Amino acid sequence: MKRFLGLFAATVALGFAQTPTPVTKPTRPVAEIEHVVVIGIDGLRPDRLLLADTPVLHGLMRTGTYSMWMRTTALAVTLPSFTSMMTGVNPRKHGIDWDRDMPLVAPFYSKTPTVFELASKVGYVTALASGKSKFVAMAKPGTVTHEFFPKVDPALSAASWAKNDDKTSPEGKAYAAAEKVPDPIVIGEAVKFIESFKPNFLFVHLPSVDTVGHDKGWGSPEQLAQIAKTDAHVGEILAALDRAGLRESTIVMISADHGGQGTSHGPDDPRSRYIPWIVNGPGIRKGMDLTQQADLDLRTEDTCATACWLLGLALPANFDGHPVRQAFVGAP
Repeated sequence: MKRFLGLFAATVALGFAQTPTPVTKPTRPVAEIEHVVVIGIDGLRPDRLLLADTPVLHGLMRTGTYSMWMRTTALAVTLPSFTSMMTGVNPRKHGIDWDRDMPLVAPFYSKTPTVFELASKVGYVTALASGKSKFVAMAKPGTVTHEFFPKVDPALSAASWAKNDDKTSPEGKAYAAAEKVPDPIVIGEAVKFIESFKPNFLFVHLPSVDTVGHDKGWGSPEQLAQIAKTDAHVGEILAALDRAGLRESTIVMISADHGGQGTSHGPDDPRSRYIPWIVNGPGIRKGMDLTQQADLDLRTEDTCATACWLLGLALPANFDGHPVRQAFVGAP
């Protein structure tokens, strides 16, 4: 197992490499699409995306298909919602209903397979680059070929947990400082994965919009400024795909886990429940707002279902998500 180690302040970021078993790849519905990249922008509320200085995301909308009305999970918090995005099922099925590192004796992973697991079983190269340590819950051993996320000492997590997740305590402050890294570090690792390994499926989690939302508020000038910075980081991913010669064979999907209001987010509030969804790449309808499809009710689980469909993976019978075929020209 190959490791990628880096020291960032007090946080140690950890990466592993695993060799997928070579098997026959499945038939894909759009033959030229060989790679799928999903970029999850933590805390990105649709109206803030539209108001902020986001030329990259607006460009992807003009040349792709999009909706500002996708719904996230009823919990509307990070780990359960992103797990639903990566499993295609709601939190009751995948079992990840907490939102931080759990100080457990043995790690707990999703009860249902992630897209990483489904893809790895047919020999695809998979990769995960996350800015928060709790995403280890998605990285079931043997399913992610290349991974990066901050590593938190289990003793530190347990000490913080004992304080009821009080981030004002010394233990809580220490945990908060260690459990995430900013967008530029995540982007650096994701770019390495693209250029070195050309993964068939890559998930990139960018945490900084959410961090500023909790600190300064959703819709604050500071958060709008951060959204503009994150937009530029998305451009770095696209540039890496260009350098690697992958852009013409890659679907890029942009979405979020939740929105927010005030300095928080949660269930039963549309400002938290609605998230953006942008898809761009070969075979995509250009400039199409999916709200033109009156009977189409988009949910975050659809991202996983669409990725699996594009990669030719069999959709599990318990999926809550559905492939968004309406985004593609002449799709079967």
